[in-house]
Amino acid sequence: MAKKIPERSCIGCREKFPKKELIRIVRTPEGDVKIDPTGKANGRGAYICSKTICLEKAYKGDRLSQALSTQVSEEIYNKLREDLSKQC
Repeated sequence: MAKKIPERSCIGCREKFPKKELIRIVRTPEGDVKIDPTGKANGRGAYICSKTICLEKAYKGDRLSQALSTQVSEEIYNKLREDLSKQC
């Protein structure tokens, strides 16, 4: 029997993808918001796919702040934009 691959929803497009394909943003127990490249940091996480369009949808709808139940700084969005532009 094949092992089940964990899936998560992108907060931009709301589509499901394998967890490994998404970028995780985490709110740590201390209240800091940061990008989690390992996907294993403690805290509440939200996922976004590597499409710039999805990031902009999440930004305009303030979906990242809603998903993490805290205010997300412009710095985090700028870092995500930078990371996505490097991948393309």
